[in-house]
Amino acid sequence: MTKQKTAQVAPTPVQQLIEDSQKEYDQVQTKIKEMDVLIQQTSSEVDRLSQRNAQVTNRLKQVEAQFETVPRSDIQEVYNAVQDAQKRLFMMRGQLEKLQSDQQNHQRYAAYLKRLLEVAGAMEPAAAPKSADGEGTKQPPTIVRIIEAQEQERQRLVRQLHDGPAQSLTNLILQAEICERLFDNNPDRARGELTNLKSAVSSTFQKVREFMFDLRPMMLDDLGLIPTLKRYVGNFAEKSGIPTTLTITGTEQRLASYREVAIYRAIQELLTNARQHAHASRIQVALDIANNLVHATVEDNGSGFDVNEVLAATDQRKTIGLPTQRERLEMLGGRLIMDSSPGLGTKATIELPAMD
Repeated sequence: MTKQKTAQVAPTPVQQLIEDSQKEYDQVQTKIKEMDVLIQQTSSEVDRLSQRNAQVTNRLKQVEAQFETVPRSDIQEVYNAVQDAQKRLFMMRGQLEKLQSDQQNHQRYAAYLKRLLEVAGAMEPAAAPKSADGEGTKQPPTIVRIIEAQEQERQRLVRQLHDGPAQSLTNLILQAEICERLFDNNPDRARGELTNLKSAVSSTFQKVREFMFDLRPMMLDDLGLIPTLKRYVGNFAEKSGIPTTLTITGTEQRLASYREVAIYRAIQELLTNARQHAHASRIQVALDIANNLVHATVEDNGSGFDVNEVLAATDQRKTIGLPTQRERLEMLGGRLIMDSSPGLGTKATIELPAMD
């Protein structure tokens, strides 16, 4: 008796979306449970450090009450213990806040995936849009990728805040407390600490301003793309140490806000890649707005790479960066063209209609 082979039917786009979303939902739920354990452990550590901080603070008060009779070595030891306890407590609280924020983001993402599964599960296969030849049109879950990109970007910003401004503010608090305690007993040293504190505040303020500019430069809304690019490229060249030039041609005109943002973010991402991966010694940026078309290029003399291999790898890892910038430009009717080879540098070209 001859066995009949069962034909395997390829899943429809909706079925594939459901399958992918279900896998993603299960992974996110697992991650949420893992984070529950980490949050409980971190909360316990925060409680322990809070008790330790209270103990050393009480000890400091006792020392201050007997300041004239307590040996200087004991005073220094207590001050160091207080600073260490406060620093550890602040860092652990920051870690706890980050875990809680990440968990909330995962929970929101899980809720979205659950809703997506409910809606997609209610769709009939025949309801999928048809193309001209009668075949179902492939519909990749773009919205899922956008949400993933947003969450990854939020996590990156939280890490930057924690490692940068938050850590600097911790040091400022400690320095301010040292100044406060020294004023009555050692005015000269207190004035020196105040000088250091003023310098640290100025440095932290500058870092916060740079962070805000990278996050969302207000001048992009106020003055437009070209002035913002001029400033960004100048800052990039100064901080990276890579000679970077910007050439502007065509008509200096304002574009729709979302188009200016798309172009600015794409150039920003390309410059970041050139600095981090290309090992370039020279970068050239050009922007031309003419004939209802924005044309921009970012060219470096760095190590170069295999375009197809790198883009395929980033797509598979679902990383933000070039894939996200490329999708954003394509949704606006534009495109991002990468021209590179190992050892021959890289030239990236951005093309985008200036108007709808």
